[in-house]
Amino acid sequence: MPDVALPTLTATPLGPTIGARVSGVDLSRPLTPSVAAELEALLVRHQVLFFENQPLTPEQQRAFAASFGPLHIHPVYPNIPEVPEIMVLDTGPHNPSDNDVWHTDVTFVETPPAIVALSAKKVPPLGGDTLWASASAAYEALSEPLRVLLEPLKAVHDFSRSFPEWRHNGPGVHERWLEARAKNPIRVHPVIRTHPVNGRKALFVNDNFTAAILGLSPKESDFLLRFLFDHVARPEFTVRWTWKPDDLALWDNRSTQHYAVNDYLPHSRLMHRATVLGDRPV
Repeated sequence: MPDVALPTLTATPLGPTIGARVSGVDLSRPLTPSVAAELEALLVRHQVLFFENQPLTPEQQRAFAASFGPLHIHPVYPNIPEVPEIMVLDTGPHNPSDNDVWHTDVTFVETPPAIVALSAKKVPPLGGDTLWASASAAYEALSEPLRVLLEPLKAVHDFSRSFPEWRHNGPGVHERWLEARAKNPIRVHPVIRTHPVNGRKALFVNDNFTAAILGLSPKESDFLLRFLFDHVARPEFTVRWTWKPDDLALWDNRSTQHYAVNDYLPHSRLMHRATVLGDRPV
C-alpha cells in the first residue's frame, strides 16, 4: 500500500482497516492551520495516527490537542494541576489499570470527545500495548437486516458503569465521586452514529459506559450489547501499537474503540492524555 504524501507529512498505513504512522511534523511546535487540517483529514481517513519521537511537555501537548478544538477536563482521573486538561494515567502495582476493556472515551457526556491525544512518558520493558478497533468497519461488516434493526435504536450511557461509587479510597474521594455523578447524569446516544465529517456510519456502544438499549427488555438488551461489544473486538478491525517513550497516538473517538493491555506488572506505565470535545452524536 503506497504512502500518502502531503506537503509536510507522510502517512504510512499500518493495515487495510485502521491505523497509520505519520512522519514529517514536530508536534512540539504550534501547528499551522493547514497542517492541522491535513492531520485531521488523515485522522478521519485512518482513524488512529501514530507519531514517534515526540517529547512533549504538558503545555505543548495541550496546545497540540487544542488545535482541533476545546478540551475536556476529566471529572475523576487525576490531572496535572498546572495543566488540568492533561489527564495522568499512572498505572502499575501501585494503581492497577482499569482500561483493559474495549471502550470509547467519555461517552457519558452530551458531546463525547471527537479526538484524543495520548503521549507515552514511561513504558514497561515488555507489554503495555494498546489496541484500537474501527467501529465503522465493524458496522459495515454486519448483515443488512441487523443494520436495519440497529439504525433507529438508542442506548443509555452511564458514568457510574465504569466509575462505580467510591467510598473507601481516602479523604474526600466519595465526595468527589458524588460531585462527578451529579455533573454527569445518564445520557442517551444513538446505537449507530454517523460521522460528522465523512458521513460513515459506526457502532456507538461500548462496554465501559453503555448500560442498556432503550425499548428492549433487559435480557434482549444485554444479549444484543454483548454481541456488539464482542463484534467490535474482532482482530480484522484492529491495529496494535507497542509503545516507546515519547510516542503519541491521536485517534478519532467518534469511530473507534481501544483497549489498553494490562500485562506489564510488576512494572509501571505513565501516559498523558488530552481529550478534544466533539459534538452530539447523530
